[in-house]
Amino acid sequence: MQCSWKAVLLLALASIAIQYTAIRTFTAKSFHSCPIPNPVNCSLSQDADVADRLCDENPTFPYNLSRKTHVLILATTRSGSSFVGQLFNQHFDVFYLFEPLYHVQYTLIPKLTQSKSTTDRRVMLGASRDLLRSLYDCDLYFLENYIKPQPVNHTTDRLFRRGASKALCSPPVCESLGAVDLHLEEGDCVKKCGTLNLTLATESCREHGHVAIKTVRVPEVSDLRALVEDPRLNLKVIQLVRDPRGILASRSETFRDTYRLWRIWDGTGRKPYNLDVTQLTTVCEDFWNSVSTGLNRPPWLKGKYMLVRYEDLARNPMKKTEEIYDFLGIPMDSNVERWIQNNTRGDRSSSKHKYGTVRNSAATAEKWRFRLSYEIVAFTQHACQQVLAQLGYKTAGSEEELKNLSISLVEERDFLPFS
Repeated sequence: MQCSWKAVLLLALASIAIQYTAIRTFTAKSFHSCPIPNPVNCSLSQDADVADRLCDENPTFPYNLSRKTHVLILATTRSGSSFVGQLFNQHFDVFYLFEPLYHVQYTLIPKLTQSKSTTDRRVMLGASRDLLRSLYDCDLYFLENYIKPQPVNHTTDRLFRRGASKALCSPPVCESLGAVDLHLEEGDCVKKCGTLNLTLATESCREHGHVAIKTVRVPEVSDLRALVEDPRLNLKVIQLVRDPRGILASRSETFRDTYRLWRIWDGTGRKPYNLDVTQLTTVCEDFWNSVSTGLNRPPWLKGKYMLVRYEDLARNPMKKTEEIYDFLGIPMDSNVERWIQNNTRGDRSSSKHKYGTVRNSAATAEKWRFRLSYEIVAFTQHACQQVLAQLGYKTAGSEEELKNLSISLVEERDFLPFS
């Protein structure tokens, strides 16, 4: 009996691997072409006959001839990613998807919100990259492998946060809307549009000039290298970061059960002995690793990576959005400008939904300074000191300094895109 739990664990991991392999085997299509004939794929380092035969049989490689721009918003939970997603969702020529990798996580690793297992992460990342590649190619059918219950006749009512995507709540995907429904709330979209037809969604994706996807389920930009270097894509990564102290405050407020021990510490002044500090340190480690990669400017990220601090966007939303669109090479349209004007000056009652985006953006970026006790702030500053310095976030040396909004805790930094 001593080894039984190990056997069960190995069987579980094997099952995940077999399931993922089966999905790739039975759904594989155009992406399994001859590799690009470069020194790695067609060189003397391989068997010459095999390499020549592979490249002779498949002499062409499917480059991104349409030159769509594929945008990935790389973020973490409660970092302002829903707000940034809306900057693309509102653009008339961008097909936007909100967290499609949710389905990968909850199919391959059920009942787990933030896996800390290295093996789980590898399984997730492999499946996530395959799904992202398919979605950027407007193959929404590939999602059916991960939606439970499985869609029937390519229709489903189980797509996560379908209503957060304007393209999925507009013609031709949703034909039942009238002129008064142009600005639907997320829940109203699902009610009025009914089940999602993935065939129509695929057509809509192909009609748009660009595709943008938001995810909080990829830890680091290096995990995306295979996609960034794929010539079939024109992938550009917007890495969104936020002060870890602000992230912790927002998560404690939003995910009250998960962050219950942090709330107990904040309320009583006593740190629980069983506090899960990895809920904080994992964020800081992922930021540090990913931003270090981006700022080191490896050749494979040239022209593909832009670092954005949420605080800079919150203070100057129009200016920062223009910089983002300039980096992407996409003209910014009036819909985006109008949305920014209408959604960055809200009052306290404006944001009714925990993932809502109507708020006073500048004030929101500073709210954490009044939500967290100084003891927790000091603990966070010590645990995340490297990444705070890296990203230009200043430490508060006292409770008075923390609460004094005339003292900025954000350094003036100009993180220029790697072009």
